[in-house]
Amino acid sequence: MRRIFGTDGVRGLANAEPMTPETMLRLALAAGRRFTRGTHRHRVVIGKDTRLSGYMIEPALTAGFIAMGMDVTLLGPVPTPAVAMLVRSLRADLGVMISASHNPYADNGVKLFGPDGYKLSDGIEAAIEAGMDEPPALAAAAELGRARRLDDAEGRYIEFVKATFPKGLRLEGLKIVVDCANGAAYKVAPAVLWELGAEVVPIARDPNGFNINEKCGATHPDTMQAAVAAHGAHLGIALDGDADRLIMADERGRVVDGDQLMALIAGGFARDGRLAGGGLVATIMSNLGLERFVEARGLSLFRTKVGDRYVIERMKADGINVGGEQSGHIILSDYATTGDGLVAALQVLAELVQAQRPMSEVARLFEPYPQLLRNVRFERGTADPLGHATGRNAIASAESALGRDGRIVIRPSGTEPVIRVMAEGSDPELVRRSVDGICEAISAAT
Repeated sequence: MRRIFGTDGVRGLANAEPMTPETMLRLALAAGRRFTRGTHRHRVVIGKDTRLSGYMIEPALTAGFIAMGMDVTLLGPVPTPAVAMLVRSLRADLGVMISASHNPYADNGVKLFGPDGYKLSDGIEAAIEAGMDEPPALAAAAELGRARRLDDAEGRYIEFVKATFPKGLRLEGLKIVVDCANGAAYKVAPAVLWELGAEVVPIARDPNGFNINEKCGATHPDTMQAAVAAHGAHLGIALDGDADRLIMADERGRVVDGDQLMALIAGGFARDGRLAGGGLVATIMSNLGLERFVEARGLSLFRTKVGDRYVIERMKADGINVGGEQSGHIILSDYATTGDGLVAALQVLAELVQAQRPMSEVARLFEPYPQLLRNVRFERGTADPLGHATGRNAIASAESALGRDGRIVIRPSGTEPVIRVMAEGSDPELVRRSVDGICEAISAAT
């Protein structure tokens, strides 16, 4: 039974359970036992973002892995996709990213990657969690691991990202605002764009341990939008705290979300004969407009539950090489094993350079259906709010009213006592009434 692992690793308030040094030590001991196989020297790579609590969690994890006889390579502040890349490049047995992604600085988390660079499955995470309650098989004194820092981790990742940009293309003539979210990409993101020829306007690149994602980054794109207008830039790029998420803005400062970016990238791949699997993978939250756009081009949109790990699992199962989430997690499996904001941004920029047209024309490929999301909170320990007939009837009625021109998505939160109610359709007023009716029925049932 999973107690500490959620939809994307372990996450919580720093120095409170489960994000305490003691629990992190036990997590490392259990993960170390799971990934210690064979007689070779076992290696773990550990990266982190710029949160103050990283200084507490990193040594706790390091001690646990060393106690299990594993050598630890410390990467320092790097994006999550850099950990996924380096765990394969360095032939490590396990990769660890210390980050709470887009959350505020007071939170932190741990994401685990296997030797193949992919996030661990639910089953493996459950096995590690069960092992945390068992006595660890500690290494003998002579078999303890060692820790070292990899000084060129940033450089290796920069060269990896640049290699995904089409040969023969350059970014000369483009002025690009890049919002680093005061996070893990505060050095590498401006460097990649500048080395490819762009004029770069970097913002939110002065982390102090407290300001990660604070009124900046992919979850607060208005800062990037304002900078695009102020500097007369051709476009803006906003990453989140660990740089696995991407939101962009056109030259007018208007947001271009993950659905539009996926449509652009998948369309370019299809044109060049590079799109595998006959379509792309998105979650249940992606806009119906994306689905209609894809279908009109003879392709398919395959939906999964929310979480980039589930998108990746479907991509692997069906041999699809483009997938992602409306929130900006975009996975391009030709290049990476997890969402990579910089790699995805370069694919968009490649389309822009080749088209020789403004971002507003290139990256707005469909008109999104009106979409509304609301949360219904309920008391912990109460009966399942969705199990009551009142709620079920309201959902069925809304689905009937919206018909083929709309969708209803009801999703319990995996981290708090909240039911998320989303509706979309061609008629915004009908969408609003549908959401209101379902929320009222669920509230009445709790």
